[in-house]
Amino acid sequence: MGLEHYLVLASVLFCIGLYGALAKRNAVAILMSLEIMLNAVCLTILAFSRYLVPDKVVLTGHVFVIFIMVVAAAEAAMGLAIILTIYRSHRAADVDKVNLMKW
Repeated sequence: MGLEHYLVLASVLFCIGLYGALAKRNAVAILMSLEIMLNAVCLTILAFSRYLVPDKVVLTGHVFVIFIMVVAAAEAAMGLAIILTIYRSHRAADVDKVNLMKW
């Protein structure tokens, strides 16, 4: 499999995640779509890391991917905590109905 295959797969994953983030109203579904988009970015970074330096054992791409995964896990944990707090107070996880972030 070549670089093009990985890039096509990553672009399809990113488009699916983008559609989910823009079309869904449930906050948990939006967070899952954002995670899909971040996984597409990780796949792209790994593909370029693998195919730009194929002979050397350079783990730069892998380090970036691990960093992105750690940040994504922290983002998901914080997002779920915020959604849980909003759900407990308003009994709704619909982002159209919750208007708490305004001053």
